[in-house]
Amino acid sequence: MTNTANIQPPFKSINYHSLNNGTKLIILGAVHGNETCGTRGIERVMAELDSGKLRLIAGQVTFVPITNPLAYLKQQRAGDRNLNRNLRPTDSPIEFEDHIANALCPLLAAHDVLLDLHSFHSAGVPFVMLGPENNSGTLEPFSLAVEEEALAVRLGPTRIVDGWLDTYARGVENRMNNAAISARAHILNTDPSYGIGTTEYMRAHGGYALTLECGQHTDPNAPEVAYQAILNTLAHLGLIDRPAPPKQTDLEVLRINEVIDKSHLEDQFAKAWISFDQLTEGDLIGTCQNGVPVKASKSGYMMFPNPTALPGNEWFYYAEISDRQIDGITAK
Repeated sequence: MTNTANIQPPFKSINYHSLNNGTKLIILGAVHGNETCGTRGIERVMAELDSGKLRLIAGQVTFVPITNPLAYLKQQRAGDRNLNRNLRPTDSPIEFEDHIANALCPLLAAHDVLLDLHSFHSAGVPFVMLGPENNSGTLEPFSLAVEEEALAVRLGPTRIVDGWLDTYARGVENRMNNAAISARAHILNTDPSYGIGTTEYMRAHGGYALTLECGQHTDPNAPEVAYQAILNTLAHLGLIDRPAPPKQTDLEVLRINEVIDKSHLEDQFAKAWISFDQLTEGDLIGTCQNGVPVKASKSGYMMFPNPTALPGNEWFYYAEISDRQIDGITAK
């Protein structure tokens, strides 16, 4: 493999530090190189801080406009691999993303709150990816759900989704013996920690974190969603001299509960599925290369359909309506 770490632009972060104590916030854009709405939103907010239109009155905020510069240059999701999986420092980096992780992970651990700005492949409305409820389990123990929920309902979108890491861990059990996966991918995709990305890493190191999916990759409104979410976060945390944003109360809360992997490169969807398309038990979702139909095992919602997924990787997820209260709000 080419040593891309020696020829690509360096990892770049920009810190604004108030002279008053306060929360340490970090905001990421372009963790996936073809998801540029966060980059545009960050650039707009930094320009306002530089011009004095916005004023930091407490704490500090660190911006990483292009978290994965190799993927960004290639205008694709990943450079050598998905940065938002298996995120952890390593003494033996292999892919370019391993080098980025060695710079990014200490930066995350030095902050209190993370806002990670993304977009998605197919059409749809923005939504927030929320972490687990408070728990003392072994997979993702957490004690800051109250603080995380309070921020989630103030970013702007009213659709909230949780259940990522435990669903991914269950998916690992289903791919352990999949011979279609390459040796390297098999090592990663059958490791439960491969489901750990930026937000999971942040929670594991004493902070709380949200992923905001701002819309479809090329949606012209997605950068505006990112920009408003950054302002709302800064105001909610008391870092800028603006009123705290009101919380959304008309919530739709879903929980991811199952992942289906692609078995063969020629497995195909029955139609161009969109995240949050409603599913009824028995609906035809797609057809495997060997002609076997893939049908919905239960009623629920399609999540993260990926028609270009490689064998052994996530093809789509199921989600269902959740009864979780978010910041004291019961979804309607």
